[in-house]
Amino acid sequence: MSPFLFAMGNESEFLIKSSWMMIFLGALTFLNMNFINAPYGRYASSKYGFPVKVKVAWLIQELPSLIVPLCLLFSADNKPLELPNFLLLGLFICHYTHRSLVYPFLIRGGKSTPFIPFALAFIFCAFNGYLQARYLIKYAVYPSDWITGPRFLTGSAFWFLGFLVNLHSDHILRNLRKPGETGYKIPRGGMFEYISGANFFGEIVEWMGYAVASWSLPTMAFALFGFLFLSSRAAQHHRWYLEKFEDYPKTRKILIPLCL
Repeated sequence: MSPFLFAMGNESEFLIKSSWMMIFLGALTFLNMNFINAPYGRYASSKYGFPVKVKVAWLIQELPSLIVPLCLLFSADNKPLELPNFLLLGLFICHYTHRSLVYPFLIRGGKSTPFIPFALAFIFCAFNGYLQARYLIKYAVYPSDWITGPRFLTGSAFWFLGFLVNLHSDHILRNLRKPGETGYKIPRGGMFEYISGANFFGEIVEWMGYAVASWSLPTMAFALFGFLFLSSRAAQHHRWYLEKFEDYPKTRKILIPLCL
């Protein structure tokens, strides 16, 4: 059975509708961010609510993407997962273990996050954690040789590559300023030599690979949402760098090396 298909039932229909809703929200977000900068980080504004310390914001808002899948995984009515389902869910949990339990404690400085984008991120992570985990735990059906097939192997390789690019790009951004320094600097090294949104590029590749490896509507909806949101964020950063730094490398692209 193709993993695109769900066993019919109320919950499975809800997961399908939720996936299409995520794609729709991604398109709306993409259109909106052509006119308004996402109001966190360097674009943070007090008009979007009281400030939440950046480390606290990242820890709490990302945590549902870890906690919800773990709760679903260990719920009493679950059958043991087949190996493809277990490995795919493991990729998702691996990312959010780092994003919620490691990344926040590595942040150096950073502007506080206004409450509204913080709350929206929390809601999205809870919703997406449920969507991805519930599908893989209960409804996804893969053939026994899925993990040796081209979609799983290719997708997993891209997931791993994107994960590494994301980690390395975050490392470069964290180390732009020496202790005691303030202000922004031009990131250099790694994928930043080619694109302004190297960290966003890494995460997009990661989730596109995940979608290919799992070959399902929920994961593809998440990958598409991530692409629409993060590509808009990368474009905003690129414009900001060009406006702020006269010596910003003019050959750098926004998101895709040598192309865009």
